[in-house]
This record gives sequence, structure tokens and C-alpha cells, in this order.
Amino acid sequence: MSIETWLAFFVACWVISLSPGAGAIASMSSGLNYGFARGYWTALGLQVGLLLQIAVVAAGVGALLATSALAFNLIKWFGVLYLLYLGWRQWHAQPVAMDQEVAVRPIGQPLALVFRGFLVNVSNPKAVIFILAVLPQFLDLNQPLLKQYGVMALTMIAVDLVVMAGYTGLAAKVLRLLRSPQQQKLMNRTFAGLFAGAAALLTLVRRANV
Repeated sequence: MSIETWLAFFVACWVISLSPGAGAIASMSSGLNYGFARGYWTALGLQVGLLLQIAVVAAGVGALLATSALAFNLIKWFGVLYLLYLGWRQWHAQPVAMDQEVAVRPIGQPLALVFRGFLVNVSNPKAVIFILAVLPQFLDLNQPLLKQYGVMALTMIAVDLVVMAGYTGLAAKVLRLLRSPQQQKLMNRTFAGLFAGAAALLTLVRRANV
């Protein structure tokens, strides 16, 4: 892969990562609920899911997903249900007690947050097909493909880690401003609505539109 091609891919990664989606919502939700240091584990889980998606595309399985209605719909509806579940959890989240400087946050187990982020990414079939459509455009078929997929994976993950750090940190900062239970309840229900909205958008995804 030439430096010019990599730079074009690098720019594309920023555009893709900055586009608001279920991953950004999950990162902000974790930042809001657990603060940056704990909530960032969700972003790490997103990258595990992204790495699996790239591996699926590199192995050629993504082409099967693009042509199999059953596989596509199974993954899609799992994603819809999981996003609705996350919305339900956020809707029923309890306000946390505040002292003058520090929010006393509920404890989120790192592995559970990693798994949560992983499920958010892998349960979106359109993401796999999107990667299937985008990555080959930057491949040099005269060069070893595995090395190029590795460079692309590292680039996408590095960019997404930076972007999700921003989303997580932004939400963690917002938490400091939420002094009353009413404010926290409103914010929790706002994020619940965002999860539900992401689920609704996922129901509209069709293979023919990809």
C-alpha cells in the first residue's frame, strides 16, 4: 500500500468513525454512567468487534453475509434486540449520589463493558458489508493482501480509539454537571431514546441498499 493510498484511507477512517452511530452512543452511555477511566472499556470492546468484522471480510465470509438473507437478518435482529435492551437498561438506570466535587459512580466490570462494546459492533451486519465495500477499494492486488488488511485494521482501530475516547470523555464531563436526580433521569432517558432510535434505524437496513 502506497503512502498516498494510506493517507486517503486514513481520512476515510476519520469520516467513518466520527459519524454518530450505535458505537458512539454506547461509548457516551458508558462515559455517563461510569466516568472516563471505567467507561472506556466499552470502546475497547468496540475495537474487538471491529477487528472481528475486518477478519470476516478478509476471510471472504463478508461476501456470504452480503448474499445470504438469512444470515443478514439473524444478525440484524439480534442487533435490534440488543440495542433495545441497552435502551431499557439506560431508561431504568438510577441516579447516582453527588458530593461537591466527585460523582459516586456505579461500578462497571471491565470485562462486562468490553463484551457490551463487542456485541454492539458485531451485531450490525451493515458494518460488515460496509467494510466489505470500502476496504477493497484501497487494496493493491499486486501486493500481499494479509499485510494490507493488517495495516488497515490497525489504522481503523487507532482512529476509532481516539474518537471513542472523545465521545466517552465528553459524556464523563457532562456527568459532573448533573447535580440533581431529575437532571440525571432526563439524561438517562435521553440516551435510552438514542439506543431505541439506533435500533429503529437498524430495522430499516436492507441488503439491497448496501
